[in-house]
Amino acid sequence: MRRGEEEEAVPMNGIVRKRTAAPPPECQRKYRSMDDIMQAAKPALSVTEDYYSDVLCQQCRSGERENMLILCDRCDMGYHIYCLRPIVIRVPAGPWFCPSCTEEKVVRRFPLMQKKIVDFFRIQKCTCAPPKEECGSSNGGRKRKRRSTILACQKKRRRILPFIPSNDSKQRLKQMGSLATALTALSMEFTNDLIYMPEMACRSANKAILEKGGMQVLAKEDREALELCRSMYRRGECPPLIVVFDSCEGFTVQADEDIKDMTFITEYTGDVDYLENREHDDCDSMMTLLLATNPSHSLVICPDKRGNIARFINGINNHTQEGRKKQNLKCVRYDVGGECRVLLVACRDISRGERLYYDYNGYEQEYPTELFF
Repeated sequence: MRRGEEEEAVPMNGIVRKRTAAPPPECQRKYRSMDDIMQAAKPALSVTEDYYSDVLCQQCRSGERENMLILCDRCDMGYHIYCLRPIVIRVPAGPWFCPSCTEEKVVRRFPLMQKKIVDFFRIQKCTCAPPKEECGSSNGGRKRKRRSTILACQKKRRRILPFIPSNDSKQRLKQMGSLATALTALSMEFTNDLIYMPEMACRSANKAILEKGGMQVLAKEDREALELCRSMYRRGECPPLIVVFDSCEGFTVQADEDIKDMTFITEYTGDVDYLENREHDDCDSMMTLLLATNPSHSLVICPDKRGNIARFINGINNHTQEGRKKQNLKCVRYDVGGECRVLLVACRDISRGERLYYDYNGYEQEYPTELFF
């Protein structure tokens, strides 16, 4: 090797590393400036009050009662809230899409499998059944009818009666499957309790002593009936009710067997929140829980994410005589252990196949029902 010649260093492993040339820089893409875009853009037409003056309801083809007319946020078509099926209780506060722009979801039937139902309703397995209470005297002696005894019996008849589940286990499975189908269609979870979420009202806010004018206390016998029904539900023994879908009323509840007057149907459950937080809420099934003297302490039950079969029982149109005749349930708020609870109880005998209706308003007359069927 000659002096002055550069020797190439060869590493011990015999691999020679060579530098690679860097790739040439890419030509930068030139974007149009915002001034150029605005100069080429066509001016948008200004929206005035006359823009919506000729909007008609696509169902009844009428433009009357503009306060009840809502517009689709996608196609700008108008609909009266009472012309929609099922009807809309109030004008939605957020975005709303008409039936044509909304992809109708096919209601899939909940699989009637015992394991699925047990997991969905969190049924507790129990081998022992509570003894059935017998009414009246079991001795064969002569019965003496006294006036005091008759009055006591009449008073007892007005007590809340626990519901009687269907004897057929397959029929009970079908009933709970219909409720699971409706809850799943609305993306709801089942609960038979009042739920207190951290971002909503806390349990300590639910005090019956805050009720304006006081609240009636649930009697001891009625509390026992309530707890008996709750324990039956935990064992998978549900009330004889079935949830069906109606094209006009949506999901609705009907009796699967005959139900006697004063029978406990269900408790209204869901998330508990302050009324002032839900004044502009679109939930059409909110229920008053506490009407406090201080309005900021008033509470409502919101079954939009969690609830039970009470979510699907429809209200009556208490503005018409026919609507009031359909009422077969009463909604009553009670003081149960110092807390407010809402119970639905049969106010007359209900025949099998009859749909259940109650008055949303009670005595406060806060919810509009003139559009109900």
